[in-house]
Amino acid sequence: MPSYQSYIICGTPRSGSTLLCYLLEHAGCGQPDSYFRRQSIMGLARDLGVTHDGDLHSTEFSRRYVDAVIREGRGGTGIFGLRVMYENLGEMCERLALLHPDAGSGRALIEAAFGRVLYIYLSREDKIAQAISLMKAEQSGLWHITRDGGELERTQSHLEPHYDGQRIGEIVRELEHDDAAWRAWFKTFGIDPLPLTYNGLSGDPHGGLARVLDAHGMDSSNVSSIPITTGKLADRQSQDWSARFKAESTGA
Repeated sequence: MPSYQSYIICGTPRSGSTLLCYLLEHAGCGQPDSYFRRQSIMGLARDLGVTHDGDLHSTEFSRRYVDAVIREGRGGTGIFGLRVMYENLGEMCERLALLHPDAGSGRALIEAAFGRVLYIYLSREDKIAQAISLMKAEQSGLWHITRDGGELERTQSHLEPHYDGQRIGEIVRELEHDDAAWRAWFKTFGIDPLPLTYNGLSGDPHGGLARVLDAHGMDSSNVSSIPITTGKLADRQSQDWSARFKAESTGA
């Protein structure tokens, strides 16, 4: 019997969350996704069959949307999975507060909505590499590839990425802020999350999955049978840009 009813992957962009979502879904542990990403809610509502009158912040819409999200996030299993970037945490909590006005805030509010939650804190140590990965995805429209190099997720026609040291610096500061904000939020609400790192997960995907399943009280003995189909976008260009940014930052 699982120890938790739900889990939330708490992270920042380009920290390995897509790989972790894939692994958990294929392990029969819900169907995690970014259901509260503000830019996606209108499209997700359409896909989930949730109608609205243009007011995406009403209590009635929020009730129908959250109900649909919980069904979708369970993926036919008994466990609800969710991915949340820090930038969307506040808005998600505002929506949940409409449905649970007496629940308080933070952990109590989230668990009023989703039951007992395992919090997974996914972080990436190399913030410069993370920022370059995010910038290149923003510029090129290519967000994820398969293990053999095929396109898995693209949001716009192909464009060649270009070096922008100012933008890399901006993203580094945003990522550092959001990681620090996650840690402060966990401390405020007495949460001891399960820590995972990008390097650890990408280096040993099955080991990372086993840690989550073990923490969840689920059988992890067959995780090695799950194929790894996603690949890394980092390349020689990314390495060169990282070296260039570091040199510019130090004046070397």
